[in-house]
Amino acid sequence: MIINNTSFQNIHPNAKIGNNVKIGSFVTIEEDVVIGDNCEIHPNVVIQNGVRMGIGCNVFPGAIVGSIPQDLKYNGEYTLLEIGNNVTIREYCTINKGTKANFTTKIGDNTLIMAYVHVAHDCVIGNNCILANCVNLAGHIEIGDKAILGGLSAVHQFVRIGDNVMVGGGSLVRKDVPPYIKAAREPLSYAGVNTTGLKRRGFDADTIHTIQDIYRILYIRGYNTSQAIEKIKDSIQEIPEKNNILNFIEKADRGIIKGFRQLNARSSGNKTA
Repeated sequence: MIINNTSFQNIHPNAKIGNNVKIGSFVTIEEDVVIGDNCEIHPNVVIQNGVRMGIGCNVFPGAIVGSIPQDLKYNGEYTLLEIGNNVTIREYCTINKGTKANFTTKIGDNTLIMAYVHVAHDCVIGNNCILANCVNLAGHIEIGDKAILGGLSAVHQFVRIGDNVMVGGGSLVRKDVPPYIKAAREPLSYAGVNTTGLKRRGFDADTIHTIQDIYRILYIRGYNTSQAIEKIKDSIQEIPEKNNILNFIEKADRGIIKGFRQLNARSSGNKTA
């Protein structure tokens, strides 16, 4: 069922549109599109071929969803943009579908994408994330669950951002950002554990203290990354968050962001204490 249907819409008859979907004026929905129940598509939205949208999504005016990648290697191959349930896409966002590298761009459930955000091809965004105004994601970026990126942040292609991360506004993200931390300053560096965010998400005090102990070893005690990993493995109790952090670091092909003390020591030629 389409509510608010007017003569000023361009909806392909083969598009699969669920029940109780509200569609505003001057909306374009192409043929190979699936939209779940209870979505609202506001005026002047364009939803292009290859979009698979879950239930309860809300797409605000001017957004262009599922456009072809801004990648010169893209050669018209069949690719998708998969959007989860209860996703909000605010005004004038541009979200590209995948390329033959991964064939799919993915956005998880309950994610808020604020105005003027760009999500490039083959990105994978987790559940319950927030991308604030004017965040720009290059291609092949992975963002874990419950991550928050501050406004005007720009993320380099192939970068990974872990679960429950808070990236400060205006950041240039060139390296991977491990889980459960805050990242800020320029160049982007470790700014402490995301304690407030973890408390809000139900992490108990013992788990938060263990995460803090892990990052003291990684960023404060003066070890290099390899030494820190071995120290964490040997000295920190086994909890799922420990394994998540270690797995993330060991897969960080681009390397992880540094600590602010480490950056200062490197620039001055001194060793960290």
